[in-house]
Amino acid sequence: MKKIALPLFVIFTLVSSSAFSQSESPLSSNLKITDVFDMEFISDPQISPDGNKIVYVRNFMDIMTDQYHSNLWIINSDGSNNRPLTQGNQSDYAPKWSHDGSKIAFLSNQQDKKVKLYVMYLDTRETVALTNTKYTPGEINWSPDDWQLAFTKFVPAKKDNLLNIPSKPEGAKWNEPPVYIDDINYRADGRGYLKSGKKQIFTITMDGGTARQWTFSEHNHSSPVWSADSKQIYFSANLHKNHELEPLNTEIYQLHLETGEIVALTSRFGPDDAPSVSPDGKQIAYLGFDDSFQGYQVTNLYVMKADGSGSKLLVPKLDRDINNIHWKNDGKGIYFQYADKGDDKIGFVDLANSKTETLVNGMGGLSLGRPYNAGSYSVSKNNSFAFTIGSTEHPADLGMWKDGKKSRLTKLNDDLFSFRKVGNVEEIWWNSSFDNKKIQGWIVTPPDFDPSKKYPLILEIHGGPFAMYGTSFAAEIQLFAAAGYVVLYSNPRGSTGYGQEFGNAIHHDYPNHDYDDLMSGVDAVIEKGFVDKNNLFVTGGSGGGILTAWIVGKTDRFKAAVSAKPVINWVSESLYSDIPIWATDYMFGGKPWDVPDEYFRRSPLSLVPNVKTPTMLLTGENDLRTPIGEAEQFYTALKLEEVETALVRIPGAYHGITSKPSGLVYKVASILSWFDHYKNKK
Repeated sequence: MKKIALPLFVIFTLVSSSAFSQSESPLSSNLKITDVFDMEFISDPQISPDGNKIVYVRNFMDIMTDQYHSNLWIINSDGSNNRPLTQGNQSDYAPKWSHDGSKIAFLSNQQDKKVKLYVMYLDTRETVALTNTKYTPGEINWSPDDWQLAFTKFVPAKKDNLLNIPSKPEGAKWNEPPVYIDDINYRADGRGYLKSGKKQIFTITMDGGTARQWTFSEHNHSSPVWSADSKQIYFSANLHKNHELEPLNTEIYQLHLETGEIVALTSRFGPDDAPSVSPDGKQIAYLGFDDSFQGYQVTNLYVMKADGSGSKLLVPKLDRDINNIHWKNDGKGIYFQYADKGDDKIGFVDLANSKTETLVNGMGGLSLGRPYNAGSYSVSKNNSFAFTIGSTEHPADLGMWKDGKKSRLTKLNDDLFSFRKVGNVEEIWWNSSFDNKKIQGWIVTPPDFDPSKKYPLILEIHGGPFAMYGTSFAAEIQLFAAAGYVVLYSNPRGSTGYGQEFGNAIHHDYPNHDYDDLMSGVDAVIEKGFVDKNNLFVTGGSGGGILTAWIVGKTDRFKAAVSAKPVINWVSESLYSDIPIWATDYMFGGKPWDVPDEYFRRSPLSLVPNVKTPTMLLTGENDLRTPIGEAEQFYTALKLEEVETALVRIPGAYHGITSKPSGLVYKVASILSWFDHYKNKK
């Protein structure tokens, strides 16, 4: 019998138990979908050089205008005197203390919605805009004497082309002229079609005036930092002739400000990024790896002399990605951030003996929607840390570490969570049925959970595929739990945070046995006795959307599925997305015409004849990472096979879907609508 998919507006009317149809309680109730507009979180905490104060970004949303906003706040390091530095429905972000602690540089659109570089003098709170350009400054860095700021900014460039276009007659109204493209990277998700031009390095003095441009190449420049004597700027760029086809092959460069000469300090094949100069100016720490075209390669920490000689790998045994490096004030060691088994941590390496230790754990909370465990920190001259402290119970708050003691300074969402209940999160480990590999996951149970009852289960799968879920608050997951579902999320093979071997277990073999990891996890939760095995559901976004589509082609054990922003056909993905080099060189090791069978074998499109599960496809209309055409292919294929299906398009949304707060609302509501419709249906 032919199966008919219900229109989405009909599905919404059928919802009875989801979070957005709950009745209110005068005391407390489960989270509602629109509660996301009331959630706040802290990002980019910057501790003062003396360690006594912290400036941080406080992020919030406006339900009426559907906009994200942020202001700067300042607090004493003991948690006292918490107050705003800026106010209003605007975006203030990227604060940076001057070395003497008297000023803060930051970016803001507070005046006229144009993002400018500002400096605030803390003694008077006087704020001065140093720039007033069309394009946004970024990556701010103070000179050692606090007289100059280095930053990057996009500089448009006129590009010659081969088109000989006739001029329109005077007064004629023609369409916009054609756009000539001859770059391989001509689009970017979140930005659309790219303008001709690149990010260049600038400096500007505290007396304002015109910023001085220092680089002029046809390449992007990033991470500018000053030498100790303010006579050089170090930066990262890919200035190689083959930069388009080898985008990861960046080097650390030295720019001599007296002559304008640029000298390469590194030369190996692979990324060399994020230079950080030692307090005495004699050494440079940086990040990178030797590129071997594997899907996942661990980012390592190196140190070299300021002239580029004597490069040394510092922590070869850690086997974790390192980022966000800071020198200890005495120059004898380096602090760094790394992700490990669902947790973000701050580590330290002693340069004298290469001994490493972990100082802080429990960072995170920056990913409000899904439980990606992103976090950030900064360090003072007295070796105290300000960091984003996260947990499964709340989004990122402000944390402080001093003299070995960790404290939480803010509780931004206590007002909301005083009358909204959240689900409990429990860690779980299991062995994969494929090769017995240990897999980590988390079970989220509904508020007022009763283990003697049977609950429907949602398997929620992360994207990437090289990424990591962890012990972070996730509004999407909590809203599923609030609607009465047990939720399982996990880190199957290919996830980061478990070393290079685990991450590369899917090298040229994705999707495949990560399916076994996930099914073993579902079985492990069912064995606990509180899951209704006849009411299983599966969803995921991006890489998780791929695996969702793969799963329904492998098994019919799930009642319904929602594949969000998936790849369905690797051939079209590699040639139509904004990451063709990643797809061809790293994910497959060959182009579609070189290994066509591999592209089809690993495409969920190959499994369409097996699909019986009612499957919704959900994608942002402007998605360039996994373009909407991927979802449309699967939708049409399932229609031809007479499988119950629906296609949900989020207007104006790129890959993340949540570029506006309502995107998260629409996504969760759509998923719950589909699942609630099929729950308990025979």
